[in-house]
Amino acid sequence: MPRPGQVKPETDERLSDRIAVGLLTRTFPPELVDRVVADCDRSGLRTRLLPPRVVVYFVLAMCLFSGQGYEEVARLLTQGLTWAKRWSGSWQVPSTAAISRARVKLGPEPLKALFAEVARPLATEETRGARYGRWRLVAIDGTVFDVPDSEQNAAHFGRPKTDRTERCAYPQVRMVALAECGTHAITAAALGSLSSSEPALARGLFGHLGEEDLLLADRGFTGVELWRAASAGGADLLWRIRSHQILPVCEELPDGSYLSEIVVAKDRKRADPTTVRVVEYTLHGTGLPEQDAPYRLITTILDPEAAPAADLAARYHERWEIETTLDELKTHQRGPAQVLRSRSPDGVEQEVWGHLLVHYAIRSLMHDTADATQLDADRLSFTRSLRLARRQVTAQAAFSP
Repeated sequence: MPRPGQVKPETDERLSDRIAVGLLTRTFPPELVDRVVADCDRSGLRTRLLPPRVVVYFVLAMCLFSGQGYEEVARLLTQGLTWAKRWSGSWQVPSTAAISRARVKLGPEPLKALFAEVARPLATEETRGARYGRWRLVAIDGTVFDVPDSEQNAAHFGRPKTDRTERCAYPQVRMVALAECGTHAITAAALGSLSSSEPALARGLFGHLGEEDLLLADRGFTGVELWRAASAGGADLLWRIRSHQILPVCEELPDGSYLSEIVVAKDRKRADPTTVRVVEYTLHGTGLPEQDAPYRLITTILDPEAAPAADLAARYHERWEIETTLDELKTHQRGPAQVLRSRSPDGVEQEVWGHLLVHYAIRSLMHDTADATQLDADRLSFTRSLRLARRQVTAQAAFSP
């Protein structure tokens, strides 16, 4: 019922024309969503209960409220409606079956395209912890998500083996992500089956690197060909390699580092070497994982005056920021030990892209707050920001101008 004195306006607007979800529409405006949906050939040809724009926002809200059922998410998405007949015709919360069919029709492509359109570096010159010298610090790493145990998911993604059984409880989808160390914003990602290696997926992300980037990576990203592919666009690299790998000392440098050469495994005559600079050190009493293990880093920055060895050793440990980023995405946002809800491969990919979009929206808000208050974004709580985003959805679910 309308409030006393409130008059229903004469309008032909649909729910999809007026729906707003606070932070999500701030980061992903309706006009952009409509354009991406049209580019992916998913535009609706007639007015329906769940037109494509609404389904996109529903998927985002579903990832924001990952512990809620479909109908509860739809109710939260439209909680701000004063009464259903503000639009021509009526609107009711769709059934779970209707939402499932709408998600299938939408597919993963619009969510993937929306992420590619929006996800950009957030750090500025003033963002604390984002830069070292002329470089923007970025890191790459991979993770996996448990997905429902359906025949489709198991056949498409595969499932890991365990020590005690050849059959793990859930199939898994693999993701490799590129993130800014200073803002924790994921700016690029690639998905694949469990059999896809992280280095193979990483190759698809190197095109997002620029000449001002310094890419940090752990020992899982190895190989001369991968090294060359990552640096081909002009980005500098700082990667950890295994301490037992043999590297010849070509020239000792004043800061304790040295120049060396790496070659592909089949180049036994070392006919096509790549010159790198090696930094070796050991950490003690820091509380960091592997604190007493020897570290061996290689970098494309050959001049010790441009980046002394001690500085590079300190900057490398910014790589742990991406570990925190993936924990935010998988534990705090999705929920600890929660399995994704989609029982088809397309639904799984759609859901993962939705989680990436929501994480980017929250991190964008945190970056703006940090810059406005001149704080390091690391000092802001992701969990509190997540709660704020959820409150914005339920408090501002309708009537945006």
